[in-house]
Amino acid sequence: MLRPMKHALLAGALASAILAAAAPARAADAICYNCPPEWADWGSMLKAIKADTGIDVPQDNKNSGQSLTQIIAEKASPVADVTYLGVTFGIKAKDAGVTQPYEPKGFAEIPAGLKDPEGHWFTIHSGTLGLFINKDALGKMPVPACWSDLLKPEYKGLVGYLDPTSAFVGYVGAVAVNGAMGGTLDDFKPGIAFFKKLQANQPIVPKQTSYARVLSGEIPILLDYDFNAYRARYSDMGNFQFVIPCEGTVVVPYVMSMVKGAPHPEAAKKVLDYVLSDKGQAMWAKAYLRPARAIELPKDVAARFLPAADYARAKPVDYARMEQAQKAFAEAYLNEVK
Repeated sequence: MLRPMKHALLAGALASAILAAAAPARAADAICYNCPPEWADWGSMLKAIKADTGIDVPQDNKNSGQSLTQIIAEKASPVADVTYLGVTFGIKAKDAGVTQPYEPKGFAEIPAGLKDPEGHWFTIHSGTLGLFINKDALGKMPVPACWSDLLKPEYKGLVGYLDPTSAFVGYVGAVAVNGAMGGTLDDFKPGIAFFKKLQANQPIVPKQTSYARVLSGEIPILLDYDFNAYRARYSDMGNFQFVIPCEGTVVVPYVMSMVKGAPHPEAAKKVLDYVLSDKGQAMWAKAYLRPARAIELPKDVAARFLPAADYARAKPVDYARMEQAQKAFAEAYLNEVK
């Protein structure tokens, strides 16, 4: 009774093999670490990449720190093909020897300082750090205008920021606050003092992207980027506002890299070409991000940004020095705040 069944299984396996061999070839998938659909409208970008290139890039909800840790852990047998990181993590990735140089089409148009000269990382867009606010969740509370407002007792339980020892946006928030309070990349005491005071207001400190938690009102005020606030207001059509704090803030680029030993190198290169292409850059602009290449913003998108006078309070920093200071800041935060 078992022998016919065995023959049937073998015949079935052979038929499957023949069908697989006859199936038309498809573009290889590419694995991107830290391409979360709710962040920077990666969801739309991944769909466009699939539609235009045939390459399927699965969604991935890691943050920059988690992505780099995993890429290093997998160094001997890489899983990821490309990764999307905050600029300081891009610098760390190169230093850790887990990236390989690649210059996508349009690489030459990226300003110096926003790319590794050898192509180990390059900016695809930038964001301005400020306050992403759900006005409905605030109720009758006034919209805060300054970093210092967040320390007021009336905002107890209403403020959130991503863990600055793990998520890049969390560290950016710390750099922004520290600079606004008079600190420097060599002196984080003012920033640490701010976060120690903020502890009295019982802040919400998640490790992962928290866009949905602001939309739901669970986190009424989140230290986050302009592009997320604009998306909430104009795409999700909610009562949201973005505030560039009165004391000032920072502008920070986000970068991509090709992983050293990428399992699907040709697919990886096509993905990196796409995000820096005219179409890719325009998509970032429509998602309210500042493109890395000098393309003209659509008028309807440009009109949705805060006035230039507000953006004048947002400054770049020495990103290499910012990366070098990250470990010392994380140790100070863990010892004195967390």
